[in-house]
Amino acid sequence: MNFQFESLDAFLTMNGHGPYVWACYAITFTVLICLVVNPLLQKKTFLKQQKKMAQLQKNS
Repeated sequence: MNFQFESLDAFLTMNGHGPYVWACYAITFTVLICLVVNPLLQKKTFLKQQKKMAQLQKNS
């Protein structure tokens, strides 16, 4: 089996393109995580508000 890079350092630097490549990966994964977490937090907030409004209507 032939590896593209001779060492871990060569893999991380990718002939000078490493910082760009790894920054793109970091940005992509950050956005994907936000796209999953944000709706879950919004749902939690929405349900909490609905519960509070139902409680207020019940008491009035």
